[in-house]
Amino acid sequence: MPALSSTQTEILNHVRHCCQALHDKKAEDITVLFLGSKSSIADFFIVATGTSDPHLRALSGAVEDALKEVSVDVLGRDRSPGSGWMVVDAYDMIVHLFTDEMRRHYNLEGLWKDAERIQIELS
Repeated sequence: MPALSSTQTEILNHVRHCCQALHDKKAEDITVLFLGSKSSIADFFIVATGTSDPHLRALSGAVEDALKEVSVDVLGRDRSPGSGWMVVDAYDMIVHLFTDEMRRHYNLEGLWKDAERIQIELS
C-alpha cells in the first residue's frame, strides 16, 4: 500500500469502522479500493453485496450509523427502491451496496481495476 497522508490514514480508520458495521450486518464480499490520485471524487470505495433490497437498506443504515459514531457527515445517499444499488457518499469515501446481480452488472472493481485493493481485518 502506498504511503498515506495523515488525512487518508484517518479516513482509512473510518473505512475500517464502516466495514466492521457491514460485516456485523452480514454484508457479503466486502471490498475496499484505494483510489488516491486516480479519482477526484473519493480516496476510498467500499463495495459490498446484500442479499435483497431490504438487506441493502439495513446495510445502508448500518453505514450511516457507523459514520455518525465517528462524527463523519454524509454528503449524499441514493436509495432508489428496487434498483439493487445503494450509495452512501461520505466525501472522501463512497460506499456502494449492491445485490449480487447488480454488482456483477456494474462491475465497479473492473472499472477501477487500477485501484489498489486494501485488506481490512474484521472480527
